Amino acid sequence: QVQLVESGGGLVQPGGSLRLSCAASGFTFSSFAMSWYRQAPGKERELVAGIASTGGNPNYADSVKGRFTISRDNAKNTVYLQMNSLKPEDTAKYYCNAKGPFRAAWIPRENYWGQGTQVTVSS
Repeated sequence: QVQLVESGGGLVQPGGSLRLSCAASGFTFSSFAMSWYRQAPGKERELVAGIASTGGNPNYADSVKGRFTISRDNAKNTVYLQMNSLKPEDTAKYYCNAKGPFRAAWIPRENYWGQGTQVTVSS
């Protein structure tokens, strides 16, 4: 079955770094666009970064541009999020998302979520 397993979260001081990983299984990883979302308490889930199936076209939320880097290794079925210069406002649960390729207008794209990993930025 489809699994997305996030890891790498934790408690870090402001200005610190963390690297999140999302290991995928149960689907053709190299055909899926991958993204990282986050959700802070009392707030809606928001897109942090995304990357195309080929590894191109990384895109970022304005709030993380220049600090976060998304990458993927299709040989390892894993997507990463390198987070530098972390701020307290980055505190959230981070979720991995996989979205399948467009096939036809009447065929819904596959959309999978992981369980999330907590990131807390605090001194």
